[in-house]
Amino acid sequence: MARASRLFPGGVNSPVRAFGAVGGSPRMIERAAGARLWDVDGNEYVDYVGSWGPMILGHAHPAVVEAVQQAAARGTSYGAPNPLEVELAEEIVAAMPSIERLRFVSSGTEAAMSALRVARGFTGRSKVIKMSGGYHGHADGLLVQAGSGAAGIGRPTSAGVTQVVAADTLVAPYNDLPAVERLLDDHRGEVAALIVEPVAANMGVVLPDPGYLDGLRRLTADHRALLVFDEVITGFRVSRGGAQALYGVKPDLTVLGKIIGGGLPVGAYGGRADVMALVAPDGPVYQAGTLSGNPLAMAAGLATLRELSDEVYERLERYGARLEAGLAEAGAVSRVTRIGSLLTVFFDDDQRFARFFHAMLEHGVMLPPSQQEAWFISAAHGELELAQTLAAAREASREVSS
Repeated sequence: MARASRLFPGGVNSPVRAFGAVGGSPRMIERAAGARLWDVDGNEYVDYVGSWGPMILGHAHPAVVEAVQQAAARGTSYGAPNPLEVELAEEIVAAMPSIERLRFVSSGTEAAMSALRVARGFTGRSKVIKMSGGYHGHADGLLVQAGSGAAGIGRPTSAGVTQVVAADTLVAPYNDLPAVERLLDDHRGEVAALIVEPVAANMGVVLPDPGYLDGLRRLTADHRALLVFDEVITGFRVSRGGAQALYGVKPDLTVLGKIIGGGLPVGAYGGRADVMALVAPDGPVYQAGTLSGNPLAMAAGLATLRELSDEVYERLERYGARLEAGLAEAGAVSRVTRIGSLLTVFFDDDQRFARFFHAMLEHGVMLPPSQQEAWFISAAHGELELAQTLAAAREASREVSS
């Protein structure tokens, strides 16, 4: 880490890895297998980060490793169409009928940015609505939040993002339909799209209130704005068809990432055929990428999605329910929120979470280093991992409460 700190800002290549919310020094991971990680000092951890979502089968799953090895032997990048793109796209379209056509990219950020560009091109409008606390990647126009927690014009949350760009992003609280309705009314005819995580997972896991997603569908349709579901986290995780299948709401566009690449860099955006017809070369909305549809990422994603049977989802649900119940009984936890294999443990203040995080780390359990992030369960988690996690949680709760 000392060497890394001389080379990278904060010693890391993505900010949350720096342990800024919890203090201390991040662990340098050397390898991973199944539900476990090993750092360069030889310490072993039960992993609930899961590379922030894609490792739904666990690390180094044999089918994924074999697929990547075979693909690599045929060449790592072509810059040309390849059959694996077609096969993976067919798997996605079969699972999510709202996606009639799609485009592969290399990250969730790129996918969300591109989806909103298409929405603006389709509607001829400039403004976008997002939810306070919702994260859709680090594109300039999406790095905004509401002033004083109220619905209104977005303000930049990063240096380097201009107020001019941020002004096209309108912000409403999550689960607040009246706030969205007011924004649409106040900016009638100006809103191109509303983008939302159907299950919020970047401010801790927050479930949609009954009728919320249906209400967003109705309001956007009434105002002829596009509804964009950011399913980078929930896609293929909360169900094979994502949150849109679980809640029965059909968006106009969907943003995907993480799992569809089986742990390799990938993203995708897609939806209605008439909207996607505007994407170059068919239409005037330009978007390109040399590594889009990379054969290694396509192979890893295809192998992952083909392993996601009903049995896998049933296993994830059973483990998640038992983990949720055990954590709720641990003592120091204020609340546990879960959907399927996503959960968040909430404490009454960040300092208590930081103490809990480090106590769990000392007992061999790796958690996301922020209370506002989701834990990710994999199909590789089993009885041994559950017993170790809950024993660690009970001990950590005693240490936090003492």
